[in-house]
Amino acid sequence: MKPPAILILCTGNSCRSHLAEGILRATLNNNFRVASAGSNPSGYVHPLSVQAMKEIGIDISSHHSKHMDEFLADEVSTVITVCGNADQACPMFPGQVSRHHWGFDDPAHATGTEEEQMVVFRRVRDEIARVFQAYGAGLLDSTK
Repeated sequence: MKPPAILILCTGNSCRSHLAEGILRATLNNNFRVASAGSNPSGYVHPLSVQAMKEIGIDISSHHSKHMDEFLADEVSTVITVCGNADQACPMFPGQVSRHHWGFDDPAHATGTEEEQMVVFRRVRDEIARVFQAYGAGLLDSTK
């Protein structure tokens, strides 16, 4: 039997959803399937997202940008949106039991030098980590 699937959505699937996917995967190990997608995928994972995650020991360098429609045939138990546009565009997925919306700033809009942009990526990564680690811990507790 396949573990329950959790799909994390944002618009571009280049930053926030990948940060959340990496953090939630690390928190849940193999107890759940975790993926991310976008309503209008950018076609790439932002390199500063990869760098920000590497700083906390999570490798998302193999992630790629995907459209949420790729998951319509999957049994997705939980959908989590991390931006308002994805929340509005989100369809119902077969088998979907729950849906959450936790909005975060888009670090892809950060300006300035690379280091100034990294400050924003780290802040958003840390905000996402607090929410998704707590969520993941609650899921693990509920399966005991």
